[in-house]
Amino acid sequence: MVESIAATSLLGHRPICGGNLTRDVSVKRKSLNTVRFPTTEFLGGGRIVVSLALPKSDKQDRFVFSSIKALAVELTREAHAYREEKLPNRDTKIDRGFDQRPDSWPPANRADKPSLRNPLLRHERMGCGWLGAIFEWEGVLIEDNPDLEKQAWLALSQEEGKPSPPAFILKRIEGMKNEQAISEVLCWSRDPAQLRRMANRKEEIYQSLQGGIYRFLSGSKEFVSVLMHYKIPMALVSTRPRKALESAIGEIGIEDTFSVIVAAEDVHRGKPDPEMFVYAAQLLNFIPERCIVFGNSNLTVEAAHEARMKCVAVASKHPVYELGAADLVVRRLDELSVVDLKNLADIEMTEFGSVEPEMELEVEKDYGSSSVDDNFW
Repeated sequence: MVESIAATSLLGHRPICGGNLTRDVSVKRKSLNTVRFPTTEFLGGGRIVVSLALPKSDKQDRFVFSSIKALAVELTREAHAYREEKLPNRDTKIDRGFDQRPDSWPPANRADKPSLRNPLLRHERMGCGWLGAIFEWEGVLIEDNPDLEKQAWLALSQEEGKPSPPAFILKRIEGMKNEQAISEVLCWSRDPAQLRRMANRKEEIYQSLQGGIYRFLSGSKEFVSVLMHYKIPMALVSTRPRKALESAIGEIGIEDTFSVIVAAEDVHRGKPDPEMFVYAAQLLNFIPERCIVFGNSNLTVEAAHEARMKCVAVASKHPVYELGAADLVVRRLDELSVVDLKNLADIEMTEFGSVEPEMELEVEKDYGSSSVDDNFW
């Protein structure tokens, strides 16, 4: 009891054993080897007399400080070991949202082709000037009359004794192959022979209604000439038969313009499936990110974006505000320049194999009426 009272006396000393540091009333740090409280005497008036013995020894002080230093070194080693355990291993592949080689930045450009021995050709491929153009036929290069397509389907339905397709069905099958529209949308037959027969007959009806008259759309011929001047490879895609397509191209005098022609016989499905655009890019020997599709409908925009291509929409059949999903919307092709195409084909993160990160929207909490203080207002 006496010793505990002496330990909490008003002298301001904190007795700490083992040679640790203590603080006195004058806020000066001292080193105490041993703090011992001898016999405490009680005097009258409730006073307590305490005598402290503070023996000093240089050898013991050196021993104490050396032990403290050794303990500090030990703690430092443990801290570094803990930190190394928390750090990721360099051999571990971290998913950063794109394909990355170990310890390399920036990621490899997909337009690059290391097998080319000419460094100038490799540099040209990685630049934005290395691009290909994919054109649709009707409504982009030549004038289109959608009523002829509808009349051909109605005439075929009367010949086959099928019910006349309504307007929304005819709008749905725009851009599809004839076989695909007959089997999947109109559901007239699934026999391959019957599908081929009806598809050929429908095309004959359309060609007879069309009369073999083709006219360039305003500004399309000038734009094609500019691309030929800059030696930009071009491809033509259409769901028309190859025979009819080649005869139409020869009639308007652009036989040597397109290095690739993709017709109905080359693909299994039409729009909005991106098959014909992907096949045209393969024949052009371009990656999809460096191909620009020129179309006139939202189905074309959907198919091009599905194939990771850029799309320029020509407002020849639909108003401009309906084609807002395209990368560029023009009324005439001659409104574009080669600089616009290079800006579209410029390197983006999608070319490195990643996509633009989606923004996460915070969910608003539904606060009830009980949480609102009516007196606040």
